[in-house]
Amino acid sequence: MSNAHHEHHAGCRHHGPDEHAHDLRGASRRNLASALVLIVGYMIAEIIGGIISGSLALLADAGHMLTDAASIGLALIALHFSARPASARRTFGYRRLEILAALVNAVTLWLIAAWVVYEAYHRFTVMPDVRGEIMLSVGSVGLVVNLVAAWILHRSAGHSVNVEGAYQHVVADLLGSIGVVVSGILVWGFNWKIADPILSVIIGILILVSSWRLLGKVIHVLLQGVPQHVDIGRLCKKMGEVAGVGSIHDIHVWSLASDYDVLTAHVLVDPEVEDVSFIRNRLREIASRDFGIRHVTLQLEDTAEDCIDENHDVGDVVGPRVAEGLETD
Repeated sequence: MSNAHHEHHAGCRHHGPDEHAHDLRGASRRNLASALVLIVGYMIAEIIGGIISGSLALLADAGHMLTDAASIGLALIALHFSARPASARRTFGYRRLEILAALVNAVTLWLIAAWVVYEAYHRFTVMPDVRGEIMLSVGSVGLVVNLVAAWILHRSAGHSVNVEGAYQHVVADLLGSIGVVVSGILVWGFNWKIADPILSVIIGILILVSSWRLLGKVIHVLLQGVPQHVDIGRLCKKMGEVAGVGSIHDIHVWSLASDYDVLTAHVLVDPEVEDVSFIRNRLREIASRDFGIRHVTLQLEDTAEDCIDENHDVGDVVGPRVAEGLETD
């Protein structure tokens, strides 16, 4: 009895997770669109203010707001295309576009930081005239705008690495606005023009720091790492405790997208069990209900010989207790 079963939760059963994911995606779209309107509207004013005041910090912040608008637009496009159904050529659909959009946003943040530091380096040798009062007024408005945009996106950032990419852009802009305000105060109140390039360097470093976590999460997904909310040891233990299950082996759990986790596993079943459908449904319920995994593929086997292939032997199996050979880092 080598019985493979494939479960896709978009069918007639278990509509709950899909409906919840659909609601989250709808909220993400609305939040991204609202933030985009705020960012674009203020970006135009900041570019004008940067040109008039001659402030690098203000222009750097305006340039970053331009990439904010692009990153939010990219996130919206990714959300749109990722909702397309699967096809014969793309059996998982376009869900991973969200991860690729987040990767583009993370790399863009690093490029922006490098540009800001490069421009600041030149300003340490040639110090242009900077009008602190304009920097302060425009930067103060930008601080408020970025606070509102960050608050809007924060509500969805925890559910989508795609939205988190756009959110990190806005957070970096928020840091930039704080730098512009501080620089404006120092230039206007104390004529410390060197504060402009110094704070620009600080802004660049903070952008790198804030984007590091995002880049790490994107790389983890692309390497098909186990999702952070899934304890694979606990998952194997609960599945191994189901009556009739002898062992679990060759188990893999990864994220296709932020709201779509996948599991595949081979299950050694007691050959005396007559109704394997109960075991299959119970294992599927554990993965879906207890761990939020939406796409489950199980292969049920009734002999140890079925477990042996060119990559695994019987010693690789995992029973009610996780074998020492199973790495959970």
